[in-house]
Amino acid sequence: MHTFFEICVRRPVLTSMMSLGLVIFGILGLNRLPVRELPDIDAPIINVLAVYPGASAEVVETEVTERLEEAVSSASGIRLLVSRTREQASSISIEFEQGQDIDVAAQEVRDRV
Repeated sequence: MHTFFEICVRRPVLTSMMSLGLVIFGILGLNRLPVRELPDIDAPIINVLAVYPGASAEVVETEVTERLEEAVSSASGIRLLVSRTREQASSISIEFEQGQDIDVAAQEVRDRV
């Protein structure tokens, strides 16, 4: 009985064809493999919009945005908090960690606001 290695040494053409077959199957498998570098993942984001009619951007910043940021920033699982202030309005976007239940996060933000 011959071992696998003896067969490979005695029959170099068979060895080359087996290697070529493995390479071809590898290339076919690689081309058909569905891999995405950036999968479609919706980040759990909550937006808070506050309107203060007739107020300047500076007043909205000090009276609304800073207070809302302070109240909301202590919520659990926050990854990123971005606020934008303009005349008569303040907008705060809160991005939570992946896996965070968006309904629970929204309720927590609502309670803090």
